[in-house]
Amino acid sequence: MSDTFKHTQKTAMPAKPLHRGRGWGWVFALLLVACGGKKPQSAQQSQPQPAVVVPTFNADSAYHYTAGQVAFGPRVPNSEAHRQCGDWLVQTLERFGAKVTSQHITLRAYDGTPLYARNIIGSYKPELKKRVLLCAHWDSRPWADADPDPKNHRTPILGANDGASGVGVLLEVARQLQAQPTDIGIDIILFDAEDYGTHADEEESTEGITWCLGSQYWARVPHTANYMARFGILLDMVGGKEARFHREGYSDHFAKHIVDKVWAAAHTSGHGQWFPYADGGIITDDHLPINEIARIPCIDIIGHYPETGFAPTWHTMDDTMDNIDPAVLRAVGQTVLQVIYNER
Repeated sequence: MSDTFKHTQKTAMPAKPLHRGRGWGWVFALLLVACGGKKPQSAQQSQPQPAVVVPTFNADSAYHYTAGQVAFGPRVPNSEAHRQCGDWLVQTLERFGAKVTSQHITLRAYDGTPLYARNIIGSYKPELKKRVLLCAHWDSRPWADADPDPKNHRTPILGANDGASGVGVLLEVARQLQAQPTDIGIDIILFDAEDYGTHADEEESTEGITWCLGSQYWARVPHTANYMARFGILLDMVGGKEARFHREGYSDHFAKHIVDKVWAAAHTSGHGQWFPYADGGIITDDHLPINEIARIPCIDIIGHYPETGFAPTWHTMDDTMDNIDPAVLRAVGQTVLQVIYNER
């Protein structure tokens, strides 16, 4: 995602009064007798809903899936590691019972490089119209252009946090969905070519966003015609040590009610300390085209650090498994489970 930060009531109508004619009272009484005195359905007391059992998120499992991606090496489009990891992600989602669709696409990077990319979609209960979208990007940055050592500025990164952590959480969510299905449909989308944006040594384009290429494509050409979801949740950099998740600005602008829902779920699930009610700035990320193009309210859960904004390992050679904290993965994963299993 880009490090560029860029700086919106419903009233109820009064109930219409009911008027009954005097001469109809005896008819109403006969109807009650004929029906055994049964009250109208609307007057019956609603049955209490059974308590929702939310699965326990397994942080060790999410850590394992994060490490599994990193083991392939940098997942830069056009590389063999990228192809192999993509195949592994498809196989893993299928193993967890998802109906998997791959969008094989050729995208154009800011510098003209053709990127042979693949958006990977794993769907649960695809027949249902009530759906929630969960997403992350699975590619990694082709350059460590924020590394303290200039010699590394053209070296690809492993992207353990920036990319793999979000996917690792979603793979564990997929495993839980197979074991305990939700009442609604869930689509897990792994976007490609998110991190092939303009190199830090070059000027950012003024003719469009050079980041988030896979999500821009999907927002225009979804895997299912006329696709719609109630809302979406994007995970990005959700495993870094000492991460906190502040309310991201575009999320609050386009989908404040979803931010409220997710942050409340974090506190309900006992992970509120990781989700403070604080401003996290405005970040260009995959949720932006989902909001602006697909018109699906989508929020971004993204690691925030008060002094640096992004994690200190961001776009550096230090974005490795050594800097991934299972406790942070658990906080995010349990929050997501809390949201989707309570959705009706």
